[in-house]
Amino acid sequence: MEQPRVAVLAAAGRGRRVHPRRRAVPKVLLEVAGKPLLIRNLELARDDLGVLDFIVVVGHLGDQIREALGDGSAFGVDIRYVENDDVDGGLGTVLPAVEPFLRERFYLILGDELYLDSNHADLKAMSSDCMAICALWDCEDERLIRKNYIATQEDGRIVGLVEKPSRVDTHQLGCGTFVFSPEIFDFVDAARPPGGGRLELIDIIDQAARAGKAVLPFALEGDYINVNTVEDLNLACFAVRDAQVDQYTTSVVIPCYNEAASIEAVIQDFSPHVDEVLVMDNESADGSADLARRAGAVVHSQPLVGYGDALTKGMDLATGDILILVEADGTFRAKDLGKFLEFLKDSDMTIGTRTTREMIEQGANMVGLLRWGNVAVGKLIELLWWSHEPRFTDVGCTYRALWKEAYHRIRPQLTRVDAAFSPEMMIEMLRVQGRVIEIPVSYYGRKGGESKHSGSLLHSIRTGLTMLNLIFRRRLNLS
Repeated sequence: MEQPRVAVLAAAGRGRRVHPRRRAVPKVLLEVAGKPLLIRNLELARDDLGVLDFIVVVGHLGDQIREALGDGSAFGVDIRYVENDDVDGGLGTVLPAVEPFLRERFYLILGDELYLDSNHADLKAMSSDCMAICALWDCEDERLIRKNYIATQEDGRIVGLVEKPSRVDTHQLGCGTFVFSPEIFDFVDAARPPGGGRLELIDIIDQAARAGKAVLPFALEGDYINVNTVEDLNLACFAVRDAQVDQYTTSVVIPCYNEAASIEAVIQDFSPHVDEVLVMDNESADGSADLARRAGAVVHSQPLVGYGDALTKGMDLATGDILILVEADGTFRAKDLGKFLEFLKDSDMTIGTRTTREMIEQGANMVGLLRWGNVAVGKLIELLWWSHEPRFTDVGCTYRALWKEAYHRIRPQLTRVDAAFSPEMMIEMLRVQGRVIEIPVSYYGRKGGESKHSGSLLHSIRTGLTMLNLIFRRRLNLS
């Protein structure tokens, strides 16, 4: 049975409902767990359907798509680009755009949908005698079905389709995976609304089905998400990360300067729960580096300018897919690690807050003034970046976790080597449209020594002023 050799990827739309992200990036290039939607669908067609020849239909911000995919050689495929001059004219306009280039059966996949653990490979066994095949996914949520399309079936064939139905009498949701013969082009004009209006792809297929052409359903398996909104994007990220959680590796990064009293205990606490413990030692004079090596950590001992310098260099060297930052003084415990990893499925970075009174150990350095100072500065960041909808109550908590790919996105903007590095990370993640979730963590007293940033009222005030300077400069784009 001859299979389609070409796949059309529809990537021209504006994606208005993903505001504000779509203004700077095409919706199909929004990343799901570190990989753009469009590339995920290209790899799906390549790996599951055996396609090596692609036509990518571009329009809105098409230059970014061309730059991201190139000629396809990076993915082992050939890519041709077709410009859709009628981006706002409806999804059906993709067919007139590609018609001059196709004289054979082809796949059409919408670039803004996520398929996870699907059975696309089974499409190759479908009949090649039909004019069209539409993928249908079992769904119990009528709200989701109404956002897509439905198909009426008789005797194993589709006899009618409705785009965004107001009434739903099926549990099958129409997805954006199709197979077409060139005969589909004959029904484009019949589907054009009288007097103008949007030309919908589903209306074109409906015209063909009602004319008696063979349109077959394909029962799609696995998980499916149509990414139309920011909420959809967040759900897609969660779905991928949750499904692959056992495949990710974790690295704990610990900055260290004269922490001999506590470094071994911290490493022993975290080691059983992660793949790597990496200590950035600022040439400690008390033997901290040797103690850390003896406890099983990977130790890099070198001159470090400060707190931020130690953490950035540590994250640069860490090998894990997930990076976890903690202090060397024993103020944080591995018992909270599970919370970070769970919420990290739903975010780009998860940060701890030490301001929940019930979780502050007696004697821990989080007295009233320091606690409320962190809350106040956290709320200031919320106010200054209001459109990003952050919720912060602590700007100085080292305990946090982030994806390595998310770290790479903000790495060029991380310049602070001092305590201001902590809010700098938070701000830069917001500025790249990352999702940051704050969770309460237990906060314990130090096992020894004194905090370099909040050991006294004077130190705390200096640290606070340094952070405020950084925050206002970033808000005004001065640094």
